[in-house]
Amino acid sequence: MYNYLDFEKPVADLEGKILELKKLAENGEAIDVGDEIIRLEKRSKEALRDAYKALTPWQKVQVARHPDRPHCLDYISTLFTDFTPLAGDRTYGEDNAIVGGFARFRGEPVAVMGQEKGSDTKSRLKHNFGSPRPEGYRKAVRIMELADRFSIPLVSLVDTAGAYPGVGAEERGQAEAIARSTSACLALKVPSISVVIGEGGSGGAIAIATANRVYMLEHAIYSVISPEGAASILWRDTTRSKDAATNMKITAQDLLALKVIDAIIPEPLGGAHRSPDMVIKSTGDLIAKTFADFSANPVDFREKRREKYLAIGRNL
Repeated sequence: MYNYLDFEKPVADLEGKILELKKLAENGEAIDVGDEIIRLEKRSKEALRDAYKALTPWQKVQVARHPDRPHCLDYISTLFTDFTPLAGDRTYGEDNAIVGGFARFRGEPVAVMGQEKGSDTKSRLKHNFGSPRPEGYRKAVRIMELADRFSIPLVSLVDTAGAYPGVGAEERGQAEAIARSTSACLALKVPSISVVIGEGGSGGAIAIATANRVYMLEHAIYSVISPEGAASILWRDTTRSKDAATNMKITAQDLLALKVIDAIIPEPLGGAHRSPDMVIKSTGDLIAKTFADFSANPVDFREKRREKYLAIGRNL
């Protein structure tokens, strides 16, 4: 069974009935339920299609935060081979919210990094729910500097509600670490690709997402602040998060229209968590195509990246 979101209740009811009938049939407590199961499965698929055909921005926020959505380590373990993680910032310590290192992508060497939220209580605590501290961003800078030194392209997988706002993080220079990581992204001489796979929250996301190509999954979000944070600042009322999500233009569709991102990766019906293998493969195919385009059309990647970000908002 899936973890159902509020707006998926009709689907949850139907799939619950299907599961109940299948269990009764397995236990020999019901016969001739095959036709009824087929009918309910058809209705369930229609209900799912109806629920997802016109998601509101707030509903997309819920899908982007779905606990079963594939996370950074799922992409790394599926798309990359020979992954060798790096740990520590050589200044303070290790931060598990950002994972990264070097690997091979379809036979070619790459640097890869991203925020990992965790998939259960233990792993979420270990990875601090995907909210990095300063040492995480300084580790990211280490990886980027090594990638540049050895002319290895970079892939970053973005999935964070934002950088960790704790006292210790602020004391160790959170804002400075984010700024230096963003600067390192912009300064890379090698090609870089970033994919927003879930949440792209604030400077905590852009610190590793300032790439030559930025892609988003269909139901991912990318914003300067969370809807709850925006509602708290603008209206002093977090219950207006839905209004904030709508007004902030945080969906992949909005950001493609604003030319903040370069393309949208389709998700299966019901979101990435319903078919993780499919969406991870689609992401890998787009990354491979982009690297092939980079190889066929070599340019000054640092200069092109600079032009890309200076152009945002100019021609709307």
